[in-house]
Amino acid sequence: MTTENHQERVSVLGLGAMGGALAEALMRAGHPTTVWNRSAGKADALAARGATAAATARDAVRAGPVVIVCLLDHASVHEVLDPLAGELAGRTVVNVTTTSPAQSRELAAWAERSGVTYLDGGIMAVPQMIGKPGSSVLYSGAADAFHQYKPLLDTWGTSTYHGEDAGMASLYDLALLAGMYVMFAGFLHGAAMVAPAGVSASEFAAMAAPWLRAMTGAFEEYAAVIDGGDYAVAGQQSLVFSSLDDILDASTGQGVSTEVVAAVQGLIQRQIDAGHGHEGFARIIESLRHPA
Repeated sequence: MTTENHQERVSVLGLGAMGGALAEALMRAGHPTTVWNRSAGKADALAARGATAAATARDAVRAGPVVIVCLLDHASVHEVLDPLAGELAGRTVVNVTTTSPAQSRELAAWAERSGVTYLDGGIMAVPQMIGKPGSSVLYSGAADAFHQYKPLLDTWGTSTYHGEDAGMASLYDLALLAGMYVMFAGFLHGAAMVAPAGVSASEFAAMAAPWLRAMTGAFEEYAAVIDGGDYAVAGQQSLVFSSLDDILDASTGQGVSTEVVAAVQGLIQRQIDAGHGHEGFARIIESLRHPA
């Protein structure tokens, strides 16, 4: 079928929580969907709702021009796809398995040698979000494939393309996740600090969520400073004033590990020791860019 009616035949390899959610969204959008999983039982629920359950990955690949790959890791992608290189030739593979940028580029090179069109994807959502507002997927690799199949890809969430370097979607994905996990760790550190005082995690979350949302507005300000290269620009809080020693002392007093906060303090202190204490907090990016 053509892209005009958005009913391309599509195959999904891998039916874990995320792969199953991707397949369900495709089916809801009316795409004839073939599914395969190493453990066959995972396909049963989707088959009951109209998907075609393939007995083998080879059978799934043969079912249509677009093959979605959502497996455990880079090694499992090769394990499943390498024996199918001949069958995949002339088809488009959209790999949304979490891989490193280098691994994504390696897969793209493998695909090119095999005559396969390759698109790499980074899913910025949990399975329950797929196909709903707030879900987005980042793509890089074959531009023609992205534009041709964008209506299909949009069934999962907002689709954005980041260029022909197949590693860019993964790079953005992991960089964004780095920000998320460090923020989560900071929240958990705070929850641990107040717990000995009888404050529940739920009570702390009710205070932390609006505070952290408000603070994300500083991202653009920091970005402007970093891109401008002047960490001493007026209006910034200095590194000396940003010292986290009080937080470290309070954490110790509450019997809480200082590992999370100490890591940030270490980045601050390196810049102070290098003579930049009067400059703004954004300067700690130089501690990250130039590891000790």
